[in-house]
Amino acid sequence: MALEGERVVVSGPKGELALALHPAVRVTVDEGERLVRVERSTNQKFHRAMHGTTRSLIANMVTGVTEGYQKVLEVHGVGYRARVEGGELILQVGYSHPVELPIPQGLEVTAEQVRRTAEGRGGSAVIQVITVTGIDKQLVGEFAAEVRRVKPPEPYLGKGIRYRGEEIRRKVGKSFVSVG
Repeated sequence: MALEGERVVVSGPKGELALALHPAVRVTVDEGERLVRVERSTNQKFHRAMHGTTRSLIANMVTGVTEGYQKVLEVHGVGYRARVEGGELILQVGYSHPVELPIPQGLEVTAEQVRRTAEGRGGSAVIQVITVTGIDKQLVGEFAAEVRRVKPPEPYLGKGIRYRGEEIRRKVGKSFVSVG
């Protein structure tokens, strides 16, 4: 970790990230104790907020360059597919055309099929799994949200793109009631 004027640069085994500092915050780096100190100029509400935000951003940068970040999405639906081709994620999720999303620089995206037993239904289903990895937490989360936004899970059949472990509140469908 190094200070370059009004920027903090964090480098590690997975890469390098930089953060521009707000004037209300001062950062000091003690290489001997491997300590980063974030201090604010006053105790105003905005300066306190910038102090905490800067501390969190630096902590996320350190985690990113050492361990990295990962988001896993699942594509549920008959005939729904995902594949990575030439720097693009191509999704076929029930539209008349495939949806092509360019993969941002610094991210690695993989798409694979996984066979999983259906919960409580006695059968098995083939599920597409999309894995987004990178060192920038914000970039990983934003791209994963962009992929999910293409076809969010619907509440009646549960078809769509969801995060792994995401609970979908299912609704009961319409039922015919005779009058008379």
